Amino acid sequence: MGSRQSGASTSSMLLVTKDASGRPRKLRLRLAGLRALGGPHDGTTFRIAGAPTLIGTHETCDIVLRDRTVSARHAEIALRADGYLLCDLGSHNGTLANGLRVGQVFLTPGLVLTLGHTVLEVVDLDEVTEVRLSDAERFHGAVGRSPAMRQVFAVLEAAARSDATVLLQGETGTGKEVLAEALHHASERAEGPLVVFDCGATPAQLVESELFGHERGAFTGADSARAGLLERAHGGTLFLDEIGELPLELQPKLLRAVETRRFRRLGSTTPRAVNLRLVAATSRNLEHEVGEGRFRQDLYYRLAVVKVRVPPLRERREDLPLLLEHFAARLDLPGLGERLESLLPLLQSYAWPGNVRELRNVVERLAVLPLEDALSSAVLRPRGRIRPAAYHEARERAVDEFERAYVQAILEHSGGNVTHAAELAGVSRRYVTMLMTKHGIDRLPEV
Repeated sequence: MGSRQSGASTSSMLLVTKDASGRPRKLRLRLAGLRALGGPHDGTTFRIAGAPTLIGTHETCDIVLRDRTVSARHAEIALRADGYLLCDLGSHNGTLANGLRVGQVFLTPGLVLTLGHTVLEVVDLDEVTEVRLSDAERFHGAVGRSPAMRQVFAVLEAAARSDATVLLQGETGTGKEVLAEALHHASERAEGPLVVFDCGATPAQLVESELFGHERGAFTGADSARAGLLERAHGGTLFLDEIGELPLELQPKLLRAVETRRFRRLGSTTPRAVNLRLVAATSRNLEHEVGEGRFRQDLYYRLAVVKVRVPPLRERREDLPLLLEHFAARLDLPGLGERLESLLPLLQSYAWPGNVRELRNVVERLAVLPLEDALSSAVLRPRGRIRPAAYHEARERAVDEFERAYVQAILEHSGGNVTHAAELAGVSRRYVTMLMTKHGIDRLPEV
């Protein structure tokens, strides 16, 4: 295909080369740095790598700052489809961008960041590097034509040619399990088993037995020997979903098994060897969990050999038509495709806090229910659309809609864990429960 002039994306740090049809073909990234303005690092320019760049005082960070007011793992800068995105990792003193406290912000030349007492200016290093995009819009069961997803596909296509451990990070519902399955089927282990284990869905006291197996009599109720998931995944892939929920006391044992590919069943002194590929996924920010002491640093680095961030649906809205077509084809219902196409503008105006999983549920409901029943009020009345009414009535209705959408979003993000949802919201567990009762939110949608 022929190419045309590159155009800048929403971030001036990123240039997009497109083919004749306007489809992004490759990304050309202008390399950036952070120049210290005053303090112990005055005049030093820290280079931002293409891979995630961790900033903090801990010696394992990519940019180590000698500033006691900076957290051990303060912030991370990663490459997104729109350029460099800095995310605060729950630091104690926060991150300021041009004087305003931010949770995340895209970097542009001249932006001034303040971390604790350290002031850093974003500078253009006047160098350009290319970011590879996959040529495909499908990676086995996963679909996406956006640059964000084609960048994910490119990384996983390369990872599939090796046995490297892969860590998938992203919000709940973004499709991490689908990508793990696709990675397995794209690898040389495709003929072997794919064993899936949700670390957050099993009682803590049973996780060890599930993973490593047990011998007869190892504990009360162990009437017979049983192979664990590690054994059952021999020759194939073991996918550990929500690895951030793994009990801290079991993490050293998993680390040893990952490093040596050897383990012991509960109640046994005989080591067993296993040959498998490990893929892990989490909706938690593991870097923050490491800093808070809830996840072992050595296990994190052993899992993050190839680290992939799966973007939320709101960052890849151009994938909506392809995803709708994909789900409609799987349902195999006549006329559904045309109905979805007519609803596309409405669906693109919604934030999709439940991500691709929520979209799939909506498509399934649209196949059998009237529009008003299939779509929530948050979809039917996007933010910013005000219906005429008395002020107080309109305000109360808007607050109700916000509360309902917000609670659903934090529950999705926390995997239905009300305690974790309350921590995310900065309110009490009782308050979240009260809002759930008020709006009739009993549980998460079926997946």
